Amino acid sequence: MRWLIRPLQILYALYAMVVFVLLMLPVFIYVLLVIPFGKIQGGNLAYAGCKLWADVWFALIFVRHKNIFIEPLQKDEAYIFVANHISYFDSAVIPKAFRQPIRPLGKVEMAKIPVFGMIYKNVIVTVDRSSAANRGRSVAELKMILQKGISILVFPEGTFNTTRQPLKEFYDGAFRIAIETGTPIKPVLLLDAYSRMNPASVFSLNPGRSRAIFLPQVSVADYTVDDVVVLKMKVYRLMENALREYNVEWISR
Repeated sequence: MRWLIRPLQILYALYAMVVFVLLMLPVFIYVLLVIPFGKIQGGNLAYAGCKLWADVWFALIFVRHKNIFIEPLQKDEAYIFVANHISYFDSAVIPKAFRQPIRPLGKVEMAKIPVFGMIYKNVIVTVDRSSAANRGRSVAELKMILQKGISILVFPEGTFNTTRQPLKEFYDGAFRIAIETGTPIKPVLLLDAYSRMNPASVFSLNPGRSRAIFLPQVSVADYTVDDVVVLKMKVYRLMENALREYNVEWISR
């Protein structure tokens, strides 16, 4: 039976990729028009264009997205969102899950992709992990964005989780920034990105549901910079336990 389904899945994936590119072209032109408004206002406008792109693309490729809030977001508060990272599809889910102005932290290499790269570097804070100086600039930019009342998004695993466990080990960065700026952490679970597109192949893309679960915020009021590891492990355990409760597909049985 799989030999009948596989060609259809490949055709679907090709269709989805073509639509992806075609929808990116008007967003690219729009981003060029809003860049002159500056890094904050221009970035917010560019992200608004990405949200519209995601709404249309998800509808055309038959992916149904739902945000589930265990605790409501405070619209006038900036957060440091931390999310699990399991698939290339995570990038497409971001503008569906995060509807307020936000700046994700992403790999600098992605900015080199034609057309998409121009959009990417205007809505994302890029980081080159091989350069300490570049990492420092990225952290300074993230802090400046938080001071403007704009939330940031960090994937604390740093790269795809291929361990077959709920999460990889977390980096310290997001938790250190949270303590230094007094910004609450909001853990987010992207439950279905792995099911929609396995990281092994873009041709695994398939239609279906997409869910983002917003867990209760974690206050950093009682933490100091000496407590980074303690805070990191607290958030790690919250996310790990919730991923197990939701019985996500990538966990080894």
